[in-house]
Amino acid sequence: MSTRIHPFFHAFGDGSGGRRFCLLHEPASDEVRGAVVYAHPFAEEMNKSRRMAALGARALAAQGLAVLQIDLRGCGDSEGDFADATWASWVDDLCAGMAWLAARNPGPRWFWGLRAGALLAAEAARRSTGELGLLWWQPPLQGRQVLQQFLRLQAWGTAGEDAKTGAEALRQALQDGAVVDVAGYALAPALALPMDG
Repeated sequence: MSTRIHPFFHAFGDGSGGRRFCLLHEPASDEVRGAVVYAHPFAEEMNKSRRMAALGARALAAQGLAVLQIDLRGCGDSEGDFADATWASWVDDLCAGMAWLAARNPGPRWFWGLRAGALLAAEAARRSTGELGLLWWQPPLQGRQVLQQFLRLQAWGTAGEDAKTGAEALRQALQDGAVVDVAGYALAPALALPMDG
């Protein structure tokens, strides 16, 4: 079965958070058997996984599912700065994306998350009403692990500190309310601390 891909920008909810870049993968026929919203992984993992996520979305669309890929606030081609992104705003994006997609497509609804996106997908599913399926690719056991690995990227580049000590210093700075720079990403406490929890 062939598929159709529609790139577009959309302001979910009241639009106050700006527009999100979206890719909608649909079956070429009008027979849609369900809706899937993709939750991308965190930071640079998102960029490195784009090709596989696109292939996965096309494969699901070829099986009759409508798949919505959203660049969450401050990520990819969406509006907003990474420093302004919060865990809650990302979950809101996913929930709003699901409401938008499900209103246009009948059948079962699924959240599909890759790596840290699996944590976001689980939170979005908890917030949503009705039955939802979860599809996880390489889910981490805890958000704390994802954050720790990310903080160590910056710590490895700091002369004279080992990665563990440097990562703990960055974690403490976040807990004290500071925005920290990690590998070119301005990471705010409102994004990092909920993931850590």
